[in-house]
Amino acid sequence: MNWTGEITKAAERINGHVQITPVLLTQGFGLTFPIEMKLEHMQHTGSFKARGAFNTLLSSEVPEAGLVAASGGNHGAAVAYAASKLGHKARIYVPEMAGPAKISLIRDAGADLQVVPGAYANALELAQAYEAETGAMQVHAYDAPGTVAGQGTCFSEWEEQGLEADTVVIAVGGGGLIAGALAWFDGRKKIVAVEPHTSCALHAALQADAPVDVEVSGVAANALGAKRIGSICFDQAKEKGVTSVTVSDDAITAAQSALWRERRILTEPAGATTLAALMSGAYKPEPGERVAVLVCGGNIAPDPLASQG
Repeated sequence: MNWTGEITKAAERINGHVQITPVLLTQGFGLTFPIEMKLEHMQHTGSFKARGAFNTLLSSEVPEAGLVAASGGNHGAAVAYAASKLGHKARIYVPEMAGPAKISLIRDAGADLQVVPGAYANALELAQAYEAETGAMQVHAYDAPGTVAGQGTCFSEWEEQGLEADTVVIAVGGGGLIAGALAWFDGRKKIVAVEPHTSCALHAALQADAPVDVEVSGVAANALGAKRIGSICFDQAKEKGVTSVTVSDDAITAAQSALWRERRILTEPAGATTLAALMSGAYKPEPGERVAVLVCGGNIAPDPLASQG
C-alpha cells in the first residue's frame, strides 16, 4: 500500500472536520533537554481518534444499517461524534472500564450506547456479532487501513507545523496511531513505542515475533488496553523498526501530575504515557537527540468540572 498517498488523501478528506491541534516547544519535567509536544488531546472528543473516524466515514458508503464500533472509550466517542456530524446512526459497544467521562461523551453524541462487562475484547466480540446480524459497517478502532491513514494525518500535520525532532515518542494501545506514524515517516524519524507494563500488546508481540494475547490492566487500560496488537501495526513495526519500552502506572501518574503542575495540561493517563517514558528513564535519548512527544488523549475521569454542570 502507498501509505504516504493514503495519508495525504486522508488529510485532504478530513480537512475542516477535525482540529489542527497546537504544538509546543518546552523544557521542564525534570528533563535536561527540550521536547516538542503536540497537544492532540485538544482534538474533537478529546483524542486523535476523530481523525481515523472521519477518514473512514468520508471514504466509505455507509449502509442503511449505519455504523458499529467497539471501543475502550475514545474511539467510540470519535465515531459517535463523526456519525452525528455526517448524519449516520451508530451503535457503540464499550466495556464498563471505559469510565463515566468517556461513556458520557458517547451518549452525548447521540449514539446507541451499549455498555458491556469485561474489557475492549468483549466489546469487540459483540460489535462483530451486531455487524453480522444487521449489516452495519464496522469502524475498527485501530486495525483498518482507513483508521491508520486517518491517524497518520496527525504526523503529516505535525511536519507541516515545523516538527524538527529526530525521535517521536508515541503511546500504544491497539497500534493505529503508531502505525500511522510509522507509515508516514517511513524511516525518516526514530519511533519510540511506549506502553504500560500491564498493557503491552506491541511489546509482547515484538518479543514473540508475532501478535499474541496479553492480560490488560492498570491506570491507562481504558485507552491503551488492547488484548492483541493490530496486524497493520505489527507489520509496520517489523518492517520499519521501532524502539519499544514499557512504564509503570506510578510513572504514568507522575507524568500526568507533572503536565498539570508545570504546563496546566490536563490529560488522561494514556495522554501522559509518552512523557512518562522520558521522566522515568525508560527511554533515554542520546546527547543532542531531539525528542518529540504526542499527548494523545484528555478524557480524564472523573471529569474535574462535572460538578459545575
